[in-house]
Amino acid sequence: MTKRICRAFAFLAAGILASSVTVQAVTINNGSMGIVATDSIQNWPQAPAVTSETAVLMNASTGAILYDKGMDDYRYPASTTKLMTILVSMENSSPKDQVTFTENGIRDVKWDSSNIAAQLGEVMSMRDCWEAAYIKSANEVCTQIAETTGGSEADFVNMMNQRAQELGCTNTHFTNANGLPDPEHYSTAHDMAKIMQQGLKSKRFRNLISKTDYTIKATNLSAARQMHTHMPMMAKESSLYYESCIGGKTGFTNDAKHTLVVAAERDGRTYIAVTMRTDDLGINCKDSISLFDYAFDNFESINVNGTLLSVPKGTTVNDLQAEAQNVNGTDMNSYSYNGQFVGYVPVAVATPEPTEAPAETADTETDAQTAEASGEEISDQETAGQEAEETEKETEKTGNFFSDLSQTSKILLGILGGMIVLLLILLFALHRKENK
Repeated sequence: MTKRICRAFAFLAAGILASSVTVQAVTINNGSMGIVATDSIQNWPQAPAVTSETAVLMNASTGAILYDKGMDDYRYPASTTKLMTILVSMENSSPKDQVTFTENGIRDVKWDSSNIAAQLGEVMSMRDCWEAAYIKSANEVCTQIAETTGGSEADFVNMMNQRAQELGCTNTHFTNANGLPDPEHYSTAHDMAKIMQQGLKSKRFRNLISKTDYTIKATNLSAARQMHTHMPMMAKESSLYYESCIGGKTGFTNDAKHTLVVAAERDGRTYIAVTMRTDDLGINCKDSISLFDYAFDNFESINVNGTLLSVPKGTTVNDLQAEAQNVNGTDMNSYSYNGQFVGYVPVAVATPEPTEAPAETADTETDAQTAEASGEEISDQETAGQEAEETEKETEKTGNFFSDLSQTSKILLGILGGMIVLLLILLFALHRKENK
């Protein structure tokens, strides 16, 4: 009787939890070319021919789309998944955390799987793991990052999916931390650009993806490992080297074929290009270079109430259409050019001028701005003091667990808690009855 009650309770609890997780049934149209939607925009600059099945070109600052070739069509992201793995781990762990490789982690050390030959019981820093995941695309390292950061690989993957939803990635679902083949592991060019966009907001992330070389110092089980980038647009020795490139991640599986997520920066403008499913990585690189040159040559930034928007050259503020919107509780004006979104601009709020401003206020603000500007870049060789300070900052919690839960999750936890209490009461009553 007791076992039957427990089994029924377990099935009921599992059902409630499972009902809160939905996996969208999608169709991966491998082999079909996306439609170039931006070609239909009136007076929009003519884009270059792109060979990749799907592609997108995004302004990293505003999220505006300059080129759209089936950007919301489903494709397999392969190892570009690792950008999300690194991002989520950076947001929830410290570079000095110690990572010990388990049997779960080293299962992906195979001849046909990218790896650094990590060994059972080997220990390295989280920072070394991030570098290995990025530069060497090490699959076993990503699994171990997930297990160490999330407590288990499954829990970490849940964190990845939750973060994707928060970033507005409505067509993405992850099942692992490395991008190895799985029918339910999918994304789109647009969503991968959003993930890269979020990463570029982090100085630590930017510093990581700028690396072409890194050495993992000798560990308890291995000699030092020297790593060099295999991303052509980052490698100076490559014929596809692109000077404006600030970082990018490649990916390949038999079904995904070659994918690439890459960013470029020039003259204060940063763009993200995502190209998915080609027969050769060189095609992804050439497509990305063409898209970046297209952006830098045909668009310019105009200042709209303090916000820089990328628009076709020669465009003025009078050529834009504005629509008032509330974005995450903030009043904004959504600007578009002939129907194509180019960016949000906060609504200007008039403030009364002070009758007299103390001299020291201006000095304080100037000092603060100078300090902020001086901290915009992190050098390639971070000092121990900087690492310690950043580690302390990252270990601070932004809120307790329950305050971060959605309302639906809170309701489900409340129901689950009530069921546990009810089960305990039933078990206690049954125990008393059996003892009589």
